[in-house]
Amino acid sequence: MADMTLLEQWQQLAYEQQKDQGSLQTFWQRYFLLEKGIYEELLSHPDEEVTGTVKELAEKYQVELMPMVGFLDGINDSLIIPNPIETMEEDTVVSLAFDKEKLYKNMVEAKADWLYELPQWEEIFDEETRKALYKEQKNSHTVRNTVKVGRNDPCPCGSGKKYKFCCGKK
Repeated sequence: MADMTLLEQWQQLAYEQQKDQGSLQTFWQRYFLLEKGIYEELLSHPDEEVTGTVKELAEKYQVELMPMVGFLDGINDSLIIPNPIETMEEDTVVSLAFDKEKLYKNMVEAKADWLYELPQWEEIFDEETRKALYKEQKNSHTVRNTVKVGRNDPCPCGSGKKYKFCCGKK
């Protein structure tokens, strides 16, 4: 395990298939609680850039090193400048400067209601903005067919048949 990166160690710990369902559930419940605590602090001062080594941030938020690595992995897509999570070590300096809208949307996408419903968001975005961001994120994966195919049009599957004789059959 010594020659594995911190991220690989976290992934092995978090996604280990040998764990039974109960211990996996306990592991994630504990992690989500720690994650929520870090976000509560971060979101209380959303414009303050938090920086430090991985180890210093773990100490600052009073979590062990591996959950901090998991947190850094989770927030990385929401950061203004992503951290080098693939290669980071305990003494790698990282930043938690996040894009507020991106973070909120990523929490919605992850279905992490315990995070996007934190009361700290109320100080960052008004209710209307939160609803708009939520809706925008939910709709970003909705595929809408903008052109309606007519019964006598060529079938969009490329068969060369009329739609009514191909994919339009009932």
